[in-house]
Parts: sequence; structure tokens; C-alpha cells
Amino acid sequence: MFGQSKQRAQSGDVQLSVTQKNGVVAQDSLIEDGQRVVLALSGTENFKRVEVDDFVISLRSFQGGIEWSRTSGCVSPAYTVLRAERPISQAYWGYLFKSAAFITALRSVIDEGIRDGKSITYAQFGETTTPYPPINEQEAIASYLDRATTRIDTLVAKKTRFIELLREKRQALITLAVTKGLDAGVPMKDSGVDWLGKVPEHWDVFRFKQSTTSCQNGLWGGDPNGTDDIECVRVADFDRPSLSVNADIPTLRAITKKERVGRLLRRGNLLLEKSGGGESQPVGQVVLYDRESQAICSNFVAKIELANGMDSRFWNYQHHAAYVARVNVKSIKQTSGIQNLDQHQYLSEMAAFPSSEEQTAIADYLDRTTSRIDTLIAKTERSIELLREHRTALITAAVTGKIDLRPAA
Repeated sequence: MFGQSKQRAQSGDVQLSVTQKNGVVAQDSLIEDGQRVVLALSGTENFKRVEVDDFVISLRSFQGGIEWSRTSGCVSPAYTVLRAERPISQAYWGYLFKSAAFITALRSVIDEGIRDGKSITYAQFGETTTPYPPINEQEAIASYLDRATTRIDTLVAKKTRFIELLREKRQALITLAVTKGLDAGVPMKDSGVDWLGKVPEHWDVFRFKQSTTSCQNGLWGGDPNGTDDIECVRVADFDRPSLSVNADIPTLRAITKKERVGRLLRRGNLLLEKSGGGESQPVGQVVLYDRESQAICSNFVAKIELANGMDSRFWNYQHHAAYVARVNVKSIKQTSGIQNLDQHQYLSEMAAFPSSEEQTAIADYLDRTTSRIDTLIAKTERSIELLREHRTALITAAVTGKIDLRPAA
């Protein structure tokens, strides 16, 4: 049904790239995470020609599915080009090759050698059995799946946008509460700080560090030895949406009792990310340590102890508002590709200081409102997950004949 095309690339062919995310596209148009991807490949003498409606698979890096090419060009020798040897509906086979049933069948004939870097052979691909309905049924199935998956994809896109709006609302609520308070009728004053704007007249404006008593760097320690082991909170354990620590699978490190002095975490500490980050997620995130278990933080994190009368939840929210306003960016020092935060400079930035009672009232309010939003986000994410599961099951059922889509039916 499908032969292995070995047609050589022609002069002037556009070089193509094959990915599950983007399909078969011109390499110079491939965009990932907002950045153009350029894949350096040596010599083109062994490159293979791809015609429109061919299917292309990278057998060496196979992860399931085969990509239908809607453009012509050439691919490197690492790819295998499949060309139909009889009339088919490319759309039907595009769905079938991406179906769970086909991927499972193909994996069943692949030996463990691929894990050692060996190529999957075309012969192994050829051993995979597939249904072959008449061409009119292939077209009917493809047409049905086009309509059904479009409806599902549209609904997923709407729900995804709804989640984005909820997260934007959550951030806006936090910023409004920690910079303007809960009483819209109180007199306001100009704070003199860009990111704060006007604040309640009775609030103070001081530096962040005046809410703290210390900011202590963490320690990475040694490999676990069964004697000095203790949980070590890493940047990877930051649950950024909830502004807390997620330690479902704690990391253990060997830290002696002497090394732990001044570094042990206690409930209510804030943790400041001081190394890491990137363009879209700069270093400087703060989360709340709200657990009772004994732990320290890693060398990429600093532990902030708050002064008496400071509500840790309020300051967690205010640091988040500052982060959203990119206040931290001014304190970032870039070294060898890793962002490092000058924590002393960052804690010298200005912040709003309501009274202890107001801090607690604002934190209570934000705990309630963000919890409701987080619950709605979780429900919407679950509904998206179910829709995607339904989409996968629908494709498999249709391409394997579990749904009768013949014109007569």
C-alpha cells in the first residue's frame, strides 16, 4: 500500500523539518516558543525528495504517528518517505497514522533496539497491519473526523482562552488588593513608585527588606548517605500558579546538623528564586513555604524570614504582584546563560505596608477569591483533558471501523 520512496532531492528543493507538533514544514519557518529554529545539517547529496501527499517519518526518533506532507521539498537521510502505491484518501491515512490503535500496533513490532539509538527499519513499519476500507469510505471517515475534531478543537481553544482570562483576573485581583486595599472609598495618595501607583493614604511605603529580618541562601549539600539526609526544596518544586511549594516527590540531600543552622525552613517562610529563569519566566519568583516538615532550600533559593507583625500570605501575594510588574528584572544579573538575582538589590525595591490587621484581612480575602478561581481553572483543565481523550478515542473508533460511516449508514 505504501512504498519507501528513495527519490533524491532536486536542486532548489526547500529543506523540510518533520515534527509531531508542527507536521511537515519548511525548516526556516519552524517556530518554537517564539524563536526561530535552525537545524544545522551537513551536505544535501543524500537528501530525499518529498512530494505533496507523501508521508514522512523519522524512524530514528520515532515517538508515534507519521506526518502527512502538504508541501514538497526535501528531508535529511534520517527520515523515511512513504508514498502511496494505490489511490487513497490522504486525510484518512493522516488520521489513522496518528491514532492510538496504529501507534500501539507499530510499537508492538519495534524491538528494544531503538532505545540504544538504532533506527527502526522500513521492514518493521511494513509489518504493521492496518485496515483498508474502500476509497469512498476512507473519504467519508476523513470528512466525518474533520467535522468532529474541528468542533472539539474549537471547544478546547475556547476553554483554553477561558483559563487564560481566569489567570489574568487572578493576577489583577492580587495586584489590586495588595496595592489599593479592600476599601475603594478610602483616600489615596501617590506612592511615588511606578509599579504601586496610588496607595491608601494611611499606608506606609518602605523597601521590601523592611518587612524581613533575614534573607539566607540555601545549600545543596552532598548525595544522600542515610545519616544526614534532609528534604531540599528546589526551584523545580515551586508551584508557581499557587505560589507555594509542591514537594510530592521530595529531593533528599546530605546536610550536616552544623550546616543546617540558620537554614531550616519553618512554616511562613518565603522562598526567593535567585538563580535560573528565562526570557518568558525571569528569575525572582517568590513562593510561600506552608508546610511543617523539616527541610532546607537549595543553593538556587534564598529563605526569607519575615519581621514580627508581617503576614506571610500577604507578602507572598505582594511579591507576586511585584513579579507580574517585572520589578525583579532590574535586579537580574546574567552570567553564562543563567539568570542570577541580586537579592539585596531586589529587596531594596519599594513596597506597600498596610497595618498587620489589614495585611491579614487582604490575605484572607485573596485566599478565598483565588481558591475559587483555582477550583474553576482545575475543572476547566479537567474538561479539556476529557475532550482530548474523547478526540483520541473518536479517531481510533472511526479509522478502525467501530463507527459505521458508510454513505448508506
